[in-house]
Amino acid sequence: MSDRAYALFEEQQQARGINIDEVKAKLKALKIETPSWGYGDSGTRFKVFQKEGVPRNPFEKFEDAAQVHNLTGLAPSVAIHIPWDKVDDYSKLRNHAEGLGLSIGAVNPNLFQDEDYMLGSVTNTDSAIRHKATDHLLECVDIAKETGSRDLSLWFADGTNYPGQGDIRKRKAWMHEALSEMYNAMTPEMRMLIEYKCFEPAFYHTDLADWGMAYNMAQKLGPQAEVLVDTGHHLQGTNIEHIVAYLIDEKRLGGFHFNSRKYADDDLIVGSVNPYELFLIFYQILSAANDSDAGIRNAVDNIAYMIDQSHNIEQKIPAMLRSVLNVQTQYAKALLINHAEVSEAAERHDVLGAEDAVRRAFEFDVTPLLHAIREEQGLPLDPMKAYLNSSYGKDILVRGKGGASW
Repeated sequence: MSDRAYALFEEQQQARGINIDEVKAKLKALKIETPSWGYGDSGTRFKVFQKEGVPRNPFEKFEDAAQVHNLTGLAPSVAIHIPWDKVDDYSKLRNHAEGLGLSIGAVNPNLFQDEDYMLGSVTNTDSAIRHKATDHLLECVDIAKETGSRDLSLWFADGTNYPGQGDIRKRKAWMHEALSEMYNAMTPEMRMLIEYKCFEPAFYHTDLADWGMAYNMAQKLGPQAEVLVDTGHHLQGTNIEHIVAYLIDEKRLGGFHFNSRKYADDDLIVGSVNPYELFLIFYQILSAANDSDAGIRNAVDNIAYMIDQSHNIEQKIPAMLRSVLNVQTQYAKALLINHAEVSEAAERHDVLGAEDAVRRAFEFDVTPLLHAIREEQGLPLDPMKAYLNSSYGKDILVRGKGGASW
């Protein structure tokens, strides 16, 4: 790192009224959860492209995840997916994770790959299938208890392809019935994070199609239910930052699944398509972090930042590194917004001045800042380069092909 480059950066930001010590402290506190499935083989609707060295079991997924955390200091927890990560002894998996300096994060039930769920899981017209799906939700609550996980992250593929295929209002009631049973089984420390998606794999209607439906369901269930925003689960042109601000104000934003999209739920590397959107999401979060309402500030502190990606053609570990580093970069830029300057311009009706006060932070090169905090944390200045120069990527080739899918 160039001491001169950082000194100039610090001087520049302090002249703008930015407290660099506070910025650095917040950057060091940033935590991003990576998903176990992001280290396994995944694919499109057409093909899974198998890679050499892919983990063969959940234990090896955590070993790969540890590489990302050790090089970045950003990713101390790993989300698991059941049954993709099903093991006989979850305490053994938990001990393995902790031995690597990691923890088990959100538990994600899988209610979309069983043959019985073709026409719905918790919203299926067959009560036996609904009970089977609910039992799986309850199984995941038990797994969360064993792994010490706080969050249960729920996404349902349930929906219909044609008018008349299902009774939408009945399905809504069945969804609530299943989630109520799961909610009642949770411990007081747990949270239910309810994800939504506008379409796919169902194309006529999805039972939880947007943030309003997820919010309404959370409201009915109780304070331990919140909304999870997946940045790829919206229609083109959706103002995700607006949704984020609204949910924060309602104290119901539980977390994110970060990824990038060009057309639909592309699950591309975070920040690879529209980094300004990610920056603006953090702008809304950091604006709320300064709110006079302690409840709002507490809600912001409890937001879970998680990655949800499908690395179809990329090498898994470098792709995950790029994602968490991109999140860190946009968060760092958002920390450079002078909120007082934005507010003052807005109050005097200076539209362009307010927009400029936000955009100017995005245009800064934060490399000197990121190098400085990595140096202070004893991390490589360039985590990607450090990984590529290490032997780990070559060492895991002994696993061969045919590792765990998803």
